[in-house]
Amino acid sequence: MQNNDVKTTVAYSRTNPFQAKVLKNVNLNKSGSKKETRHIELSLKDSNLSYIPGDCVGIFPENDPDLVATLLTEMNWDANENVTINKKGEVLPLGEALATFFEITLLNKKIVQQAAELTDNEEIKELVLPENKDRLKEYMEGRDLIDLLREFGPWNASAQDIVSLLRKMPPRLYSIASSQAAHPDEVHLTIGAVRYEAHGRKREGVCSVQCAERVDLGETLPLFVQPNKHFFLPESTDIDIIMVGPGTGIAPFRSFIEERSVTGGEGKTWLFFGDQHSSTDFLYQDELEKYQQDGVLTKLDTAFSRDTDKKVYVQHKMQENSKELFAWLEAGAYFYVCGDKQYMAKDVHDTLIDIVEKEGNMSREEAEEYVTAMQKEKRYQRDVY
Repeated sequence: MQNNDVKTTVAYSRTNPFQAKVLKNVNLNKSGSKKETRHIELSLKDSNLSYIPGDCVGIFPENDPDLVATLLTEMNWDANENVTINKKGEVLPLGEALATFFEITLLNKKIVQQAAELTDNEEIKELVLPENKDRLKEYMEGRDLIDLLREFGPWNASAQDIVSLLRKMPPRLYSIASSQAAHPDEVHLTIGAVRYEAHGRKREGVCSVQCAERVDLGETLPLFVQPNKHFFLPESTDIDIIMVGPGTGIAPFRSFIEERSVTGGEGKTWLFFGDQHSSTDFLYQDELEKYQQDGVLTKLDTAFSRDTDKKVYVQHKMQENSKELFAWLEAGAYFYVCGDKQYMAKDVHDTLIDIVEKEGNMSREEAEEYVTAMQKEKRYQRDVY
């Protein structure tokens, strides 16, 4: 006998993303800020997706329609012409393929090398020579497909030839900024809109500016959950946690704090947050101050780099509190860093060793060993990008 009551649940994943409805999309920065940081709340209702604090969400973005239109005009291409998009032989109209399927805002070595075979332009042929690899690397920095096509034509190539050079649009990963225990059917993200100028043209982050400008309430974003095995809360809620998250690095710590507010426990929480100006860039200020009043957030130290003549960053705040910070570490606290890999995470790492060296009366080598031991014990975790 067949049971018709059994619901078949669809498994959503990277290869089958869930269309999550946008419930809220607000700018966390106040007017006058040089930044735009979006707080986005997405519905996971009926998705069966679950996550824990520390996990990420992957979003498959779409290219800016204006950029796609410029590309079609520039190359005199027909948006309705069908092109093959992959080895399986799947076909899409060119306009749609450029909007939703291909990466058109970044160049890589392979694209430029293959493009060089589709033109008689001498400059690009020289650029891809093995001895010019540094020049090629410098050329690709901050340039996109339109730059390449403008600079090295005329092209002996069809639209199909050109799109065959491109890679599939990869998903953009963002640290989750909510606790599922606090918001059962939702996932929240903190996304900084990326906008800059390079080589005489305005450039925009594909996903971040789509989220900032082109996603209305009720519309959907295709997403999946990406577990992060290297960034997680201690199993025991009685363990103290120290979190260093300037800018959008606050995201996973908002999820940590929300989780602790639901689960309770004796563990203390200490957040170091930094940005440019306290009046315009103090992300989640009201929430954090309320958590402090409620005792969920034990300590909150902030560093606003442009509010004083001398630039103050999170690592300076760590040094100001070095004695207490070391005491927390000695008592078994976990130490977390999230945010910019290039500068901030390195400075915070060096400062942590300085503090251990000074407050623990250790040699530099012993302090480094202490910090390495914390990493091995998973008591020092980083989510940097």
